[in-house]
Amino acid sequence: MSRKAQAPKTLQSDARQAVERCAGWNVRSAARRITQFLEDRIQGADVSFTQFGLMAEIAAATDDSISALAARMGLDQSTLSRTLRTLEAEGLVEIAVADTDQRRKLVWLTEKGARRLEAALAAWRKAHNELEQMISTDLVRRLARQTETLSSDH
Repeated sequence: MSRKAQAPKTLQSDARQAVERCAGWNVRSAARRITQFLEDRIQGADVSFTQFGLMAEIAAATDDSISALAARMGLDQSTLSRTLRTLEAEGLVEIAVADTDQRRKLVWLTEKGARRLEAALAAWRKAHNELEQMISTDLVRRLARQTETLSSDH
């Protein structure tokens, strides 16, 4: 009986297997490529892809508090506040303290921000249609939903 000789395990082979199989690494790689693809295609709308996503989250929100926005985006409030300050400096969002609770900050798009988001949405729609010809965006959405439990307190 002849058995195939198994290649000896090495750090290189173990690392290669980890890189090829690691869900976290593969998702990061895919996210970087998808983000860059979309970033390249919406650049004419005068917003970064990060700004686009944040502005879309603000526009879509039923709760306009910074804490609710941070929770939806999976960010801590201080990180989100730094990004919001950039948008505020450009006149794209307005941030105010709630009348009913001085600890609560609210955020919404300004008219300029809404116009900028509209332009970005037009560019995004075109880019997203192109992306859908290359990858299953439904699969990406399902993956995002399935991984929501990873960040909960289970």
